[in-house]
Amino acid sequence: MRRTRDRLACFLGKARGATRMTLLLVAAVAALAAAGVSALLVNVLERKQEARNPFYRVVELTDETVDPTIWGKDFPLQYDDYLRTTDMVRTHFGGSEAMPRTPTEADPRSIVARSKLERDPRLKTMWAGYPFSVDFRERRGHAYMLEDQTFTRRVTEFHQPGTCLHCHASNYVVYKKLGNGDLIRGFEKVNQMPYQEARKLVTHPIACIDCHDPKTMQLRVTKPAFLEGIRALKASQGIQNYDPNTMATRQEMRSFVCGQCHVEYYFKGAEKRLTYPWAKGLNVDKILAYYDEIGFKDWVHADTGAPVLKAQHPEFEMWNQGIHARSGVACPDCHMPYKRVGAFKISDHHVRSPLLNVNRACQTCHKWSEEELKARVDTIQERTFELRNLAMDALTDLIFDLKAAREVGRSDAELAGSRDFQRKAQFLLDFVEAENSTGFHAPQEAARILGESINYARKGLIALLSVGKPERQRAASN
Repeated sequence: MRRTRDRLACFLGKARGATRMTLLLVAAVAALAAAGVSALLVNVLERKQEARNPFYRVVELTDETVDPTIWGKDFPLQYDDYLRTTDMVRTHFGGSEAMPRTPTEADPRSIVARSKLERDPRLKTMWAGYPFSVDFRERRGHAYMLEDQTFTRRVTEFHQPGTCLHCHASNYVVYKKLGNGDLIRGFEKVNQMPYQEARKLVTHPIACIDCHDPKTMQLRVTKPAFLEGIRALKASQGIQNYDPNTMATRQEMRSFVCGQCHVEYYFKGAEKRLTYPWAKGLNVDKILAYYDEIGFKDWVHADTGAPVLKAQHPEFEMWNQGIHARSGVACPDCHMPYKRVGAFKISDHHVRSPLLNVNRACQTCHKWSEEELKARVDTIQERTFELRNLAMDALTDLIFDLKAAREVGRSDAELAGSRDFQRKAQFLLDFVEAENSTGFHAPQEAARILGESINYARKGLIALLSVGKPERQRAASN
């Protein structure tokens, strides 16, 4: 009996010890959990407090504060990103390579982007007689936009109007001051100035004030040509007196602020008024129809005598034809995607190719690997580039044969049909060439445009046959 009682007492002692240990463990876990929950609640509270103050007014910003370094005191995170637009990084079909050059008194730049004319001499043929045939380089970041325009040979060796500064400088305050508070009147005055005179009025490339209201930080459109262009476009759709600053949604504004400059345009009349040709619509056919209707030409081609057009950088127009625009995706969603910095959610102001930022630019919506997404982009761009080369060959064939026909004395009347086909083929090709996504913004539309360009070039060659083969063709036939 004693042995049994001893065993029972031992068992009960062990049980009480185990229970005590269990209680201690439970208490420890509960304490750790409480501490963790407390820390989480404190962190959430801190983040909420931070979020209540999205920025601190270190300096007072006004509607005349142009210098982005001053804005940077209130918005250091965005300003740090903005400074990184000096980066020169090349993707497969975009970006820029840093090319060293010896500075001169006329051009103090020690680094420039690679010449596109050296990469593809056919561009000189397409633009013969126009300043782009003299100097055309790969694009660089926003930080360089004013500097590169100032020193390009297209400006230093050719007479250009102040209109050119509309998209390459922060000129909102200049326009307001010259117009005595009237933005449009100041815009009109700068347009008519010689470039070198107007250049003295501006200091910075695109800056915070061009896209943001300094009091509320709300997005806004400040470029007069866009205000007039979008009003004309909306009027063609039955909406009169459209003002994006009061009538656009926030998501629309996120693309409009980019569309202020990344567009096709022309200089209208003797006053060189910068005009976006959107009165009929945004696609290339409607833009070409608009130019044909008003009889506009950028220059007369030096080799063929054709009245031709120079497409600029129609990213806004091409994006509007693509699936991303139709899905409600705005330009900054890909080029300035949101990111978290502590409690803050901000747009990345390091504006760049989405291919350099696939995780935040693409994978937010597309749940595939970076390798897969990059491969899809490469496929689109490679196919677009192949079509671009076919279109370029077709166009240069037409230009060479038109030049030969002209040299053997074919009359303007005989060459008029082929020249019109050159005008159309060249503008369509240039529309894709000048648009900086190599087809990605609207792949099917880019392919259609290049196909039409090839078709027009071949029609131009057929039209030449009706007036007799030029000597170059005869020699080739023999």
